[in-house]
Amino acid sequence: MKRTILIVEDEPSIVTLIKYNLEKTGFLTDVSYNGEEAIEKTKKNEYDLIVLDLMLPKMDGTEVCKTVRKSNNNVPILMLTAKDDEYNRIHGLEMGADDYLTKPFSPKELVARINAILRRTNIQSESTESAFKIGDIEIYPDRFEVYLKKKPLELTRKEFELLVYMAKHKGQILSRERLLSFVWEYEFVGDTRTVDVQVSHLRDKIEKDPKNPIYIKTIRGFGYKLEDPT
Repeated sequence: MKRTILIVEDEPSIVTLIKYNLEKTGFLTDVSYNGEEAIEKTKKNEYDLIVLDLMLPKMDGTEVCKTVRKSNNNVPILMLTAKDDEYNRIHGLEMGADDYLTKPFSPKELVARINAILRRTNIQSESTESAFKIGDIEIYPDRFEVYLKKKPLELTRKEFELLVYMAKHKGQILSRERLLSFVWEYEFVGDTRTVDVQVSHLRDKIEKDPKNPIYIKTIRGFGYKLEDPT
């Protein structure tokens, strides 16, 4: 069964470019030219992934992402951003986007990113991995659930994937480049800010004092390490 991707973009030339390359690859596509229309479509239809531009009329991309996530819709979201728009890229990740791609982008890279996100989503949905217990944190990969002191935590998909990967490699020093490669599935191209942002948000949710973490330790000059404080 072919997968359907919703393209949310107000520039017709970019819509045409994305549609052509996705349909050539074998995807079905649907299009929204503004944020409000995109929200209505996600309420009525099920999509396998959303390609979401940040700068949209009526409702911007971060608000669309936030609204979709509030409705407990876990559809993967790939955001398109301007190359120099770091604040909105970070804000998009905070709102629950799975990944971002800066304009102008290579159609081949767009398709590769989408395939990587969908591949991770498939693996997650088919997972039968046992739970991890690290200190007061309990992680259930097969149920997409995390508990801190028996209370459920609300994590974005990317925060969850990052925590699971670190739990699988507890006690190991993981470089930012390695996390980009294994969690995001693309090679290091000079921007490890994505990893730092997600680690920061993850700390905000699992650490009592994020500035003095007991779980996710920064190993200066190397990367991060997940430790069991008990």
